[in-house]
Amino acid sequence: MNKIRKYVIQPLIDCWSMFVGLKVTGKYFCKPLITVHYPRQVIDDENLSTYGGHVELIGKPKDPATPKCISCMMCVTNCPSKCLTVVKQKPPKPTPEEEEAMKAAKEAGEKVKKPKAPKNPAKFIYDYTLCSLCGTCIDNCPAKSLRFSNNMYWVATSRKEMKIDLLARLKEQAAEVPAPAPAPKTEASAPAEKEA
Repeated sequence: MNKIRKYVIQPLIDCWSMFVGLKVTGKYFCKPLITVHYPRQVIDDENLSTYGGHVELIGKPKDPATPKCISCMMCVTNCPSKCLTVVKQKPPKPTPEEEEAMKAAKEAGEKVKKPKAPKNPAKFIYDYTLCSLCGTCIDNCPAKSLRFSNNMYWVATSRKEMKIDLLARLKEQAAEVPAPAPAPKTEASAPAEKEA
């Protein structure tokens, strides 16, 4: 019984992972090819949407040139490659009138509120030469302001070009996107205009 287990049953158990792998291979073997012969064929939008290139900022829905980033530094803290550099904005300097009002409030014993710094970053630099494309920065961003780029045609000819200013890139992308069309008038607003 021991020899049957050793020479018959155990080899079958050991081959199970091979059969599982062949099942996966067979499933994809029967599907049509996804490979694109690039200069002769254009890559379709389905493949472009699944491509993960370098990291880029996401703009706010109402103002695409302004990043959703709140400068919390979670992306910088969690990046194992240390390829991100975020510089927070400094609070604005109060005007002389505001300084006088703050002094008067302080002398009166009131709490003085100093101007707060804007939440969006002053600089957001990404060094693509260091990035391992692990996605840790994207996963840890509480504002969901980072994503992988879908630009598979991006080319750099020097190391300097691989250091990307993501704020400038976001502004360029916002300039390329056309302005949203005005909302069409609804039927409910048309009778109200006729009555007036």
